[in-house]
Amino acid sequence: MQFPQEGVYAPFIGPFDPCPPIKLKTYSLPPNLFIHFQPLGLPQFSPSEALRRGTLWPDLYSPYVSKMNTKEAD
Repeated sequence: MQFPQEGVYAPFIGPFDPCPPIKLKTYSLPPNLFIHFQPLGLPQFSPSEALRRGTLWPDLYSPYVSKMNTKEAD
């Protein structure tokens, strides 16, 4: 299963905002929003891989990607 990892929205930009506007904002969408119940027979990571990734099931894995060092294009 593939789910979107993040959502995007355009916030309201007021005419008198004192700061430069951020035209698009993103937010995290965890995979458990899309799986309402745990189906039988889901594939599983090995125990050591599950500890590294923080979940036993690959369908619930959501990697963290830091945006600290990336520049966003306007």
